[in-house]
Amino acid sequence: MTVTAQVESSSEQRNFHHLVQNTFWFGLATPATARFLSVYAIHVGATPFQLGLIAALPGFAAVVAAALAQRWIRRHRTTLDAVRWPSFAMRTIFLLLAFTPFLPTDWQPIWIIIAVVLPALAEGISSVAFMVTMREAVSEKMLTSLLSRRQLAMNLTLGFGTLAFGFWLENVPFPFNYQAMFIVGFGFAVVSWWHTMQVKVPPAEHTTATQSTSRIWQTPGFITVVLITVTTHIAYFSIAPVITLRLVNELGASEQFMAYFGLAELAAAALMACFTSRIVARIGNRALITSSMLVTGLSALVFAIAPSLPLTLLAAALGGAAWTATNVALFGFFAEKTPLKGSPRYTTVYIQIVYVGMFIGPMIGSSMADIGMKLVTVLMCGALLRLIVGLATLGHLPLRFSSRRAVSPVVE
Repeated sequence: MTVTAQVESSSEQRNFHHLVQNTFWFGLATPATARFLSVYAIHVGATPFQLGLIAALPGFAAVVAAALAQRWIRRHRTTLDAVRWPSFAMRTIFLLLAFTPFLPTDWQPIWIIIAVVLPALAEGISSVAFMVTMREAVSEKMLTSLLSRRQLAMNLTLGFGTLAFGFWLENVPFPFNYQAMFIVGFGFAVVSWWHTMQVKVPPAEHTTATQSTSRIWQTPGFITVVLITVTTHIAYFSIAPVITLRLVNELGASEQFMAYFGLAELAAAALMACFTSRIVARIGNRALITSSMLVTGLSALVFAIAPSLPLTLLAAALGGAAWTATNVALFGFFAEKTPLKGSPRYTTVYIQIVYVGMFIGPMIGSSMADIGMKLVTVLMCGALLRLIVGLATLGHLPLRFSSRRAVSPVVE
């Protein structure tokens, strides 16, 4: 091995380490918003429609901001420089939420909506730049391994953070318990940001706007990526706010149970992350997306028919494992179908369609619940939607799976 190759390998390993640590620390912070924010909003009097807005509007804000991502990236020498301040700004969500108890009671649900939307504007730009940074930081052969390792780190720390925050929330008076949780979450998020800033990437090769609009949709298979990504996100998030309503309002879940619920979901997700790379190597990304979405449909069905809280833990485990596999396979499918050269163009569209799905999806279920439809019925509809999307994603798969990846990476 030459000296140059050794240096590149060493740099790639350091990047790999920092990208995993970035997820590790952010995973400790994430339960504050991902697991307990909806419960907090319910406690301060949020309606089903407001819960839908809390889940959906950040996606809309991120879609709008992501449209500016290419211009923002072109202003910086490297994509990591472009990540720096948007990445920090998106983490201020924890600080903004900590101010909620200082507002009048009637204003608190509205403030929560504002507090999740403003950082999402920065997240739209940061997400595009970060995904490009991640592809530049490690080679294609290490990408799936990195995604799986990051997903494993996220799930493990999410599980630990969920248990710790759940115990804290259950035993400390409201609302100080939530305030302190958000402040601690911000501290973890800052450590995560520091690890992001330690990644080393080459100077960006910027492309013109003309190239961006004229070539991106001509890439073979990219429209398929768009359709699969947006429909899977719409289907999955269509009942996300309704699940929390079902657990808290109809089945009587407390913060402590929500911690156990999160642990069941994340333990299954972490286990799945250990095997995702092997499964992808065996059957390919598209087949994994199909099978995983079918399992998320089964998970939604269990949520609908569960007569008590213990059975929902099974649904949580099924959903956690399946959505983890879907996420890894979706990004792998995207990487297969798009070239690294000009990555910001493709990544911008990919991030936008992800957030479009995350915006449209929650509004479907929450609107159905807000007009008086029974939550069980809404969950049944969500299960059917997930199953339909899973089957539609199947496409033209080979009858027999080889021991290698189904699609070769695109090289431009």
